[in-house]
Amino acid sequence: MAKVLHILNGDSTAEILKKTSIEGDIVVWREMLCEGPVCNEVGSDEFWLQRYDYFENELGVDKLEYYDKTIKEIIKLEEVSNYDEVVLWYEYDLFCQINLMALCTYLLQHYSKSVTYYLVCTGKQKDKQQLQTLGDYSPDLYPKLLEDKIKLSRNNLVFAKQCWEMYVENNPEKLKSFDFAQQPKFAYFKIAIDQHLKRFPKANGLNQIQQKLLELIDPGNFTKNQIIRELLLWQRNETVYGFGDLQYALYLDKLKDYYSINGEIYQLNEKGKKIVDF
Repeated sequence: MAKVLHILNGDSTAEILKKTSIEGDIVVWREMLCEGPVCNEVGSDEFWLQRYDYFENELGVDKLEYYDKTIKEIIKLEEVSNYDEVVLWYEYDLFCQINLMALCTYLLQHYSKSVTYYLVCTGKQKDKQQLQTLGDYSPDLYPKLLEDKIKLSRNNLVFAKQCWEMYVENNPEKLKSFDFAQQPKFAYFKIAIDQHLKRFPKANGLNQIQQKLLELIDPGNFTKNQIIRELLLWQRNETVYGFGDLQYALYLDKLKDYYSINGEIYQLNEKGKKIVDF
């Protein structure tokens, strides 16, 4: 029987996978590389130092916790040559697709000809109007997802590395001109980058998320939790960010110059009203 390693996009997927009949070892990729500083060399000293600093100063996660939850898990991938098959489990959104680009880059650094690489990536499904996450599938459907996995060649990993380097450079004109859709096996790279481009500021200095946040605050009816809940609904129906509560809370906190809080209710101040109407 083939020795299989499953690389999962997060702990919630791991919990579902453990309830299935699917066999193999598990590594959980606990990072959010769509936020904070990044560099081309995934897993290098520079890479980890940048991520350490970001998690500690922006998210309040100390270095030891970050090491235990993230680095300790990811460096297991240096031993992929011990496996016959490596299966990547990811979703269509920006959060997952940027992590996927970085993961492929990291796997390429430790590439082994004896390993067969596969991708399971949820998104479009014929009988569903909404794009599907891994959390939308019950454990009994996971074997079917695995059965439909896509084989990744070394050239596919090389292309993902090119995409990662484009993302790291973060030049909007180059991101617009690069063909992220040239390899159909990575069906969601392009929509993820298209979404990322909306994080660049518009004429009023706000990006799409910041604009939406202030528009939600404008009526002066919502608490912080309600604002974030509305953002998550907006995200699922109208965008492909794939962000969690924490990321949106950080965006909200960084907009504090544009609102005041009366009790628990957020209200735009004059500066906020002016920029929303800009």
